[in-house]
Amino acid sequence: MLAVFGAGMSAGAINTVVGSGTLITFPVLLATGLSPVTATVSNALGLVPGAISGVIGYRKELVGQGRRVLKLGVGAVLGGVTGAVLLLALPSTAFETIVPVLVGFALVLVVVQPLISKRVRRDAPGDTKRRDGGPLLFIGLTLASVYGGYFSAAQGIIYMSLMGILLDEKMQRLVAVKNVLAGIVNTVAALFFLFVADFDWTAVVLIAAGSALGGQLGAKVGRRFSPAVLRALIVTIGVVSIVQLLLR
Repeated sequence: MLAVFGAGMSAGAINTVVGSGTLITFPVLLATGLSPVTATVSNALGLVPGAISGVIGYRKELVGQGRRVLKLGVGAVLGGVTGAVLLLALPSTAFETIVPVLVGFALVLVVVQPLISKRVRRDAPGDTKRRDGGPLLFIGLTLASVYGGYFSAAQGIIYMSLMGILLDEKMQRLVAVKNVLAGIVNTVAALFFLFVADFDWTAVVLIAAGSALGGQLGAKVGRRFSPAVLRALIVTIGVVSIVQLLLR
């Protein structure tokens, strides 16, 4: 119980700043004897309070982004439900095979994001595309949400890489949007699972309590990071995520 609570707190903090907290909670839940599907759905529901906590912690950075959040939130809802359905309909190895590839690609985007952003800004007619990201951002984040509804590990890294390239915004404001989108995906997936899957409610409560606390800690620490430090943290956690996924 202490291990699950601690994993939930760590995941809540990491999810608020970067993402990939599932790579902490999921192995711990498996180690307690839960099946992969039960661990996944219990983790999804347990991390919802942590996502809400992270959104509250970054509420100042959300000011002026209401329209953007509403637009991208629609894609998050559609993607989250689709991913949840796929989790129960497809073999457990279907998406896990390409997860390391997706995370690796996202990390490359994070690293080269400043260079790509300058090129996009130079070539884009006006700044409308850079304000809302256009159809490309909506489609990209919706697909990332499908993955998030299925497994959720490193979805925050994919969100950050796409928004960093296609939006003219400070990194901390993008983190705030990322927290909202991840929270939406976790919530809609968890609500779907409530009707069709079995939960381990002890694990849910422990992760929920830990992630809620971790979300506040992550918000207090994360907003102090400079864009360069935040980008380095994303890459570091992403590399660790890939290694863990390949070895699991």
